[in-house]
Amino acid sequence: HTVGLKSDGTVVAVGDNYNGQIDVEGWTDIVAVSASWDHTVGLKSDGTVVAVGDNYDGRCDVEGWTDIVDISATRYLTVGLKSDGTVVVAGDRNYAKEWTDIVDISAGNYHIAGLKSDGTVVAAEVTSVNGNHNFGQYDIEEWTDIVDISAGISHTVGLKSDGTVVAAGENNYGEINVNGWTDIVSTSVGIKHTVGLKLDGTVVAVGDNSEGQCDVEGWEDIVAISAGAYYTVGLKSDGTVVVVGDNSEGQCEITSWSDIKVDQYN
Repeated sequence: HTVGLKSDGTVVAVGDNYNGQIDVEGWTDIVAVSASWDHTVGLKSDGTVVAVGDNYDGRCDVEGWTDIVDISATRYLTVGLKSDGTVVVAGDRNYAKEWTDIVDISAGNYHIAGLKSDGTVVAAEVTSVNGNHNFGQYDIEEWTDIVDISAGISHTVGLKSDGTVVAAGENNYGEINVNGWTDIVSTSVGIKHTVGLKLDGTVVAVGDNSEGQCDVEGWEDIVAISAGAYYTVGLKSDGTVVVVGDNSEGQCEITSWSDIKVDQYN
């Protein structure tokens, strides 16, 4: 499913709704959204959080959260970043709750990456997930000068302040082949592909292209990107969206959307 935040603080969503994950019609005053496989999370302007969808393991139990400045939803949990640099977690067990001095978070299926204020990165495993293997996605301790992070299922991507990109983890489809990228301003990671937004509003992508999710060569005037499981979404400066890739659940039926805003927290 795909979720869009409108400039008036309301939210739109399309795609699979088996667990009620796109039941966001009543949401208001939202400043950021994050979607996982089967739940959706919204950050409100007052620092509280709302969630809909599958609540297995309590991943939607965010009612008591306050003072949140960033959110990230993944298949097994929901992560919230507080203004004091600490992290709160709802759902499957993990070690990220001990982190401090965090300025950005990204939750993948089996791990969480946290960006610290000094430009270094930490990672934590979702500890109770059976079959979670280390493909090197945690080999990020030596990274420095990072300004943005994105975690996928089995790889992690970091954006450096000079516009270059580093990556670690599984590379069966070339999803971490980002060494030649330059002038990048943001990144987003899907299951087996990686997308980068360039300073000039164009987009680059590497990795699995079995559903056409990397066919972004003609995109221009893009101000934000988001990589889904097997599809990629681009937000244009006029508030409209473009999309390529898998549409098996109607998750790409978003070309009629308008007035979508850039997530100010990511």
